[in-house]
Amino acid sequence: MRRLFLLVVTLCALGTAHANTFIERLLDRRVPGGVAVVDLGNPGQPPRATFQGKPVMVLRDGERWIAVVGIPLDTTRGNQTLQVTGGSTPRIEFDVGTRHYAEQHIKLANQRQVTPNPDDTRRIERELAEQQAAYRTFTPGTPSNVFLDRPVDGRLSSPFGLRRVFNGQPRNPHSGLDFAVPTGTPIKAPAAGRVILVGDYFFNGKTVFVDHGQGLISMFCHLSVIDVKVGDTLARGGVLGKVGATGRATGPHLHWNVSLNDVRVDPSIFIDAYKP
Repeated sequence: MRRLFLLVVTLCALGTAHANTFIERLLDRRVPGGVAVVDLGNPGQPPRATFQGKPVMVLRDGERWIAVVGIPLDTTRGNQTLQVTGGSTPRIEFDVGTRHYAEQHIKLANQRQVTPNPDDTRRIERELAEQQAAYRTFTPGTPSNVFLDRPVDGRLSSPFGLRRVFNGQPRNPHSGLDFAVPTGTPIKAPAAGRVILVGDYFFNGKTVFVDHGQGLISMFCHLSVIDVKVGDTLARGGVLGKVGATGRATGPHLHWNVSLNDVRVDPSIFIDAYKP
């Protein structure tokens, strides 16, 4: 009986040691447009990790280090490789599954927002470069939180990853979440961060980028009012602007992007609203 008791205790201890942590249970969604939480072991110093040549968030999680990796929406099913410096192994593989994304057809009255003219195209290219640079921001230091608040309280009207067709013409998939809320609704920072970009763009309208640290970036667009400027620091819940319908929008709503290692991922993962 004593041997049986010791065996049970040992197995329970092993099970606890390898149980999924809160971060894994919340974020580990290894699908295109999802997130992989990868165990990096327990080296004495924080390891560094890159995925597809870009730096990746590394956090201390209990007795070990983990990488929190954004998976591009166009990733095919199968093994992916994380490059690690300062860990027990220089390469760690993780598997990516599949996920189905629906298609959405939208009718726009403004044909220029479907087929921009040459002047519009030059403007769009300038604005795209500016925003891409903001998404590539990678600041050191641990984010205040990876469990994010909803920036507004309201109905989710368009999920992440929709294959969008404007006036019969296929366009890029939906890169964030849409919340159907009235014009003027205050928008709150889902976690502490620093404002790194503010603009009024052709497609996005009035837009704010917030850096939460280590490549975790929030983008909010179609605002009616912007209440912050570049360099401002925001506490969790701090108001950054108000909902509107500027840019390419068919009505008032908030569009919220979340980016990890310069990859747009499903924000629903971070607010515990993910549906496979």
